[in-house]
Amino acid sequence: MPTENVTHQAQSAADYDATAKQKSQAKTARIPIKIAPAETLKKPDWIRVKAGSPTTRFYEIKQILREHKLHTVCEEASCPNIGECFGHGTATFMIMGDKCTRRCPFCDVGHGRPDPLDADEPANPAKTIAALKLKYVVITSVDRDDLRDGGAGHFVECIRQCASSRRPRASRS
Repeated sequence: MPTENVTHQAQSAADYDATAKQKSQAKTARIPIKIAPAETLKKPDWIRVKAGSPTTRFYEIKQILREHKLHTVCEEASCPNIGECFGHGTATFMIMGDKCTRRCPFCDVGHGRPDPLDADEPANPAKTIAALKLKYVVITSVDRDDLRDGGAGHFVECIRQCASSRRPRASRS
C-alpha cells in the first residue's frame, strides 16, 4: 500500500504544470496540510442570487472588460453576487494577471506561476473606467511574490493613470 501512495505522489508531481491556472481542489492538493471539507448545510431560500440578465449591464460590462484585457475579482474569485454587481454597473478590477502566487484555501482566485506583467495594463483600467462611465472604482490585485516589490510599482502606475484620466484638463488659449 505505501508503494502505491509514493507512486501516486510521484505521478501527480510529474503532472504538475506551474504555468497552468489551478482552481479549487487542484490549487490546494499540493499543500502539505490537508483541508477537510466541512459539512454542507442547505442554504436558506433568501440567500439565492440571480444570474446576470440580458436586460442589465452584465454582458456589456463583461464585453468591455475583455476588450481592455482586464480581470475582475468578481469573476476570478467566483463571487456569487457578480450578476447583481455587474447588473448595476459595478466591478472590482484585478490587476497583475489572473494567477496568484499564493494558495489560500478560502479564496477561489487561481494559483500558478504568473505571466509577466503587461506593460500596457496601467492604461487599461483608465480606458475601462471611461468606457463604463464609472465614478467609483475599486482596484485590487493578485499576490505577486515573484516580483521584487510585490508589484507595488505596477499598482502605483495603474492608480496614477486612472487618477490622471479623471482630472479635468486645463484649456490652453
